Amino acid sequence: MTKTELTKAVAQRTGLTNKDAAAALDAALDIVSQTLAAGGRVQLTGFGTFQTRERAAHVGRNLSTGEPVDVPAHRMVQFKPGKLLKDRVNPDAEPEDA
Repeated sequence: MTKTELTKAVAQRTGLTNKDAAAALDAALDIVSQTLAAGGRVQLTGFGTFQTRERAAHVGRNLSTGEPVDVPAHRMVQFKPGKLLKDRVNPDAEPEDA
């Protein structure tokens, strides 16, 4: 699904115009991005949690040549799906505490 398709789906479900749905989606994504850039986390109950984590510097490999490459330390975005999302994606899965 593309951003345009998501915008149209939001507009259809909410009764908003495509323009208003696009503005709302852009605002929500901008807020999530700003929060993560500031080192915060965004928890959407039932859907999941977005947060950043530090990745240490390490030596990687150039897949084409096999040469070692120094990869600097950096922050990366991590997403942990919530229980409701996991259950919706895998409806036939066994419960985790069984």
